[in-house]
Amino acid sequence: MLALIVISFLVAAVAVLFFMRRARRHARRYGSDMPQRFHAGHVPRLGGAGIFLGTGVGWLAAGLIGEDPFNVSWPVKVSGLTLLGLAPAVLGGIAEDLTQRVSVRYRLALTAGSALLLCWLLGLFVQRTGFESVDMLLRTVPYAGLLFAAFAIAGLPHAFNIIDGYNGLAGTVAVLVCLAISHVALQVGDRQLAAMVMCLVGATAGFLMWNYPRGKIFAGDGGAYVWGMVIAVAVVTLVQRHPQVSPWFPMLLLIYPVWETMFSIYRKLARGQSPGTADALHFHQLIFRRIVRAAIADDEARTLLARNNRTSPYLWGFAAMSVVPAVLFWNNTPVLMLFCLVFVATYVTSYLMIVRFKVPRWVRH
Repeated sequence: MLALIVISFLVAAVAVLFFMRRARRHARRYGSDMPQRFHAGHVPRLGGAGIFLGTGVGWLAAGLIGEDPFNVSWPVKVSGLTLLGLAPAVLGGIAEDLTQRVSVRYRLALTAGSALLLCWLLGLFVQRTGFESVDMLLRTVPYAGLLFAAFAIAGLPHAFNIIDGYNGLAGTVAVLVCLAISHVALQVGDRQLAAMVMCLVGATAGFLMWNYPRGKIFAGDGGAYVWGMVIAVAVVTLVQRHPQVSPWFPMLLLIYPVWETMFSIYRKLARGQSPGTADALHFHQLIFRRIVRAAIADDEARTLLARNNRTSPYLWGFAAMSVVPAVLFWNNTPVLMLFCLVFVATYVTSYLMIVRFKVPRWVRH
């Protein structure tokens, strides 16, 4: 499996370097007045294309090279169908990164189409939620479980897109999540699924070496869609294949991007705005403006890149608050539910403290 990680890493690193050097003129098309922009200069947003290439080559290599030399039992037909299902959403995201002209409506349609295609091609469905009445409905109503799975797979890419705001933030969160999925998959003997997410880890590492800390290229919508869709397919498959894995394991594991999205929708609706409207009031953006700026010296604060890089570690630690207990209690539904509630309460409390300028001094120093 280590060889697959190395293959994905090398392919992604070379591809991202190529896009980084060849796509600078496209970076000038991104408006400098966008509210979510927190960097200086024109930076290409095609890192997602490199991640997709690296991941795809790693997947195909697992089935094409010899008689299962990587010991993952992964037929090339399965990896090919998965790439085919991912393609509409990922290519739509890359098109947006290149042109800035693909509307939110079309991107939502593409991710929904990809999700339905993946569920059909791979036979994905959800029949366990931890609530017996809901589970009975999913088992008795035709296609209900498939639509539930498609909704999860279509939604997670946009959740990762929301938290993709600073150098290394979404990429490192994706790596942490994939490592957790791989650990649980190996615990239940599913090497194929572990290899699937570890190829994404290798490709993401190839991207991060150019993205953090210098910020020479961004993942863009394409990268967020690769992370979100692959991880969503992996967790749906994990819960579907292995009854011993709690359906709340993926919920706690991904509670940070999921709750960030849900809270953002609520926040915008409460203010009379469309949920699709971009703003600068996400949790990571508040940390950038109100905590990181106060935590570093005045002369450093003048450098936007320095503040950008110092924001991500705060959120890595915040994401670890859900990843660690998810890994420790992956088969214990009540405990996982409890930790989900704890995370939500911690998020809301922290958000209100930052908004009201009541952050403790030890957090800012």
